[in-house]
Amino acid sequence: MVARGEARIEETVDELRAHGCRVAGVVGDLGSRAGIRALAEAAAVTFGEPDILVNSAGINIRPPFAEITEDDWDATMTVNALAPFLLGQRYAPGMAERGYGRLIHISSQQAHRAFVGSGVYGASKGAVESLMRSEAEAWGGTGVTSNTLVPGFVLTPLNARLQQDPEKIAELAARTMIGRNGLPEDFAGAAVFLAGAGSAYVTGHSLFVDGGLSVH
Repeated sequence: MVARGEARIEETVDELRAHGCRVAGVVGDLGSRAGIRALAEAAAVTFGEPDILVNSAGINIRPPFAEITEDDWDATMTVNALAPFLLGQRYAPGMAERGYGRLIHISSQQAHRAFVGSGVYGASKGAVESLMRSEAEAWGGTGVTSNTLVPGFVLTPLNARLQQDPEKIAELAARTMIGRNGLPEDFAGAAVFLAGAGSAYVTGHSLFVDGGLSVH
């Protein structure tokens, strides 16, 4: 498990250990090529080379579109798109040699449609979906699959700014068929499926876990 905040890592590690899991945390920053590469090596130290990579880190910079800067673009693309690419390039060859690997990307509705100011974030997630398809093609037949999970609107710290607008939150919930916005635990089962042997014939796929938002 990797994150920038040491306190958050320690909290999650303690929680997982309390459930009997073997777990280790790595503090790292995906905001630069050097940081990505250093983190990739550090993450392979404790338990060896990984068979499952979940790219869930993301940043969400959304000024009005006309005010987006080159720095906004670079920062967003580095964390949201370049990091998944470099981490996949680092780990997937080993997965292929061992005959088993799972590359799982957390995408966004905004890879498929524009709403609530998609900006660079939407562009970065569109890149991730294309990356996923390229990885699926490249590693097909080796035992390595690549897929994305596509959430709806999920109540997480990444969306804290938008959550300050109760009317917008209610509007987004009304766009689903379930009648509520997503919670992090709504994605556990889908992630476990994509990580496991049961998904061996699923690759290059975008799995929508969105309460029906995308088809409503």
